[in-house]
Amino acid sequence: MSSDHTPFTEHRIPRVEGSVYTRDYAGTGPTFVLMHGFPDNQHIWDDLIPHLVASGRRVVTFDFLGFGASDKPAGAAYSFKQQLGDLEAVVEGLGLGKIVPVAHDSSGMATLNYALTHPDAVDSAIMLNSAYSEDSTFFWPEMITLFATRNIQPLAMAIAQSPEQFGWLLRWQQKKFLDALPEEQKRHFSAFIGSLISNNFIVQPGAGPAFVQLAAEFFDEHARNAKHLAALKALDIPVKLIWGQYDPYFPAAMAERRQSQLKNASLTLIPAGHWLQADEPAQVAKAMLS
Repeated sequence: MSSDHTPFTEHRIPRVEGSVYTRDYAGTGPTFVLMHGFPDNQHIWDDLIPHLVASGRRVVTFDFLGFGASDKPAGAAYSFKQQLGDLEAVVEGLGLGKIVPVAHDSSGMATLNYALTHPDAVDSAIMLNSAYSEDSTFFWPEMITLFATRNIQPLAMAIAQSPEQFGWLLRWQQKKFLDALPEEQKRHFSAFIGSLISNNFIVQPGAGPAFVQLAAEFFDEHARNAKHLAALKALDIPVKLIWGQYDPYFPAAMAERRQSQLKNASLTLIPAGHWLQADEPAQVAKAMLS
């Protein structure tokens, strides 16, 4: 099942630097607004979307600036603040009203910060294996750590300038996620997620500049978000944590800690990896719609 056969309307949402490519799947609200993470784009949701649309819900997906089909202007500055702005622009541009922001991976930042900034515009929030304010007790993907660690950033930037070295690093990191999956999920990962990530960087203009800038800011953003934990705990907004159990970097312990930091959070564990929406879309949809 793929969203390629599910009707949608395309939009271009203007931003200061370029425009954000958006897909709008008709249905009733509150609208699920699905966001992607560092190494990929909105197509990570392709297997899940038909399940959500079949339930009658409106679904919106978009590529953050610098990723997927959104603009990638030369010399653009990419940041987590900019990504929050992209989300705000999509919600305002499409007149969505109350939404359910849905995070995966690094878009946990935009999701929870949107809820903090616009609590009256959020019906509930959903987080799938995503980051926000973790500390050094968690072991991040090595590729992210390389670019986020200040004293070795010159090395990381040198690697980023070499397509051959950057490509090798990307393939090595993908294999770490692949090896953590059970055999029955590995084939789909290789055919779908693996190729999606590779094309995100290989097809030019690619996501490399956005990835490098955001990864370099990753640890700093965690530190900034840690200052918001008290405000986050006070939020009455329901948050569903839907977590893939086989993720080698975003373990269930991370979800349990996040649950303890929220006033009204539930946790559902799925027998899947980091990209659980592709590994087990029906189970993820059931958890989202419950």
